[in-house]
Amino acid sequence: MTSMLLSLSKITKSYQTAEGPIQILKGIDLQLARTESVALTGESGSGKSTLLHLAGGLDRPDAGTIVVNGRDIGALDDSGRARYRRNEVGLVFQQFNLIPSLDVAANISFHAKLAGRFDPDWEHELMQQLGLSRLLARYPEQLSGGQQQRVAIGRTLAARPSLVLADEPTGNLDEATGDAVLDLMLSLSRSAGSALLLVTHSMRLADKLDRRVVLRGGRIVA
Repeated sequence: MTSMLLSLSKITKSYQTAEGPIQILKGIDLQLARTESVALTGESGSGKSTLLHLAGGLDRPDAGTIVVNGRDIGALDDSGRARYRRNEVGLVFQQFNLIPSLDVAANISFHAKLAGRFDPDWEHELMQQLGLSRLLARYPEQLSGGQQQRVAIGRTLAARPSLVLADEPTGNLDEATGDAVLDLMLSLSRSAGSALLLVTHSMRLADKLDRRVVLRGGRIVA
């Protein structure tokens, strides 16, 4: 079996606007090994979030292939991409997207139960490592921003996804909290056996990952 978990080849993507189509990605080639962590950096509008959405099966490329675990996810229909998102990928965004009506414990277990991979021992370890053990009965509105992001990370990793995609996950946090949250995400992703592709504007945070990829004008330049 190849050691590459994610392989993007010649990916292009355009969006229609009132002024006509705008090409966002212009032939992207990128590979991510199993358990590797990669920071995706670049200016606003360079295509980082678009690339992340394509890798997560939230959208389809205009051309090119996106292969995850040996399967071209760009060729999947809507239900196939929904199964991919449920079973193989975890998404973490600036917006925590927690379920307001569920407490911390239920939010964390939600994705794992949906994917049929609920593991109480792993979830207990996550809660301890994330510092959430005393907050399990609280609801999202009763948590700080940093605590909510920790819950979001726990929910993602509880299902042990092959691939974790994170879009500026510490963007709404202060520097110290953001550093702590990213360190935990890196450590727990490794424990879960997950690869991590993370969008960030911060070179300081990017340096914490295994390597850095720079997007400029829809192309990888470094």
